[in-house]
Amino acid sequence: MTEERPSLADITQRLLEFRDARDWRQFHSLKDLILSLNLEASELLELAQWQGEEKFEANSQNEDVRRRIEEECADVLLYLLLIAERVGIDLQVAAARKIAINDEKYPVAKARGTATKYKNL
Repeated sequence: MTEERPSLADITQRLLEFRDARDWRQFHSLKDLILSLNLEASELLELAQWQGEEKFEANSQNEDVRRRIEEECADVLLYLLLIAERVGIDLQVAAARKIAINDEKYPVAKARGTATKYKNL
């Protein structure tokens, strides 16, 4: 595998080809894709379980731990791409839109340095 940087569209296309070659679309209902996304996110979360913040941060620099984090992040992304494709969401547009929404919800003057929920700002 080369180290080129494919676009989200390229990755989605390759993922769909992978899925379709195996006839797995039949198992990919929207509900099951969303459940699978959360299961993969839980596997990512499990890597941090029972560790303090500083220890986990330090361990994340270990090659094996970093590789496991990378693989779980990739699994989360791949399920997210399948969900977005299924529903017809352009993730790049949706992400940009959500940042703009959050910019309004959390104005710098009120939100800087605080984790307070926007309803309480």
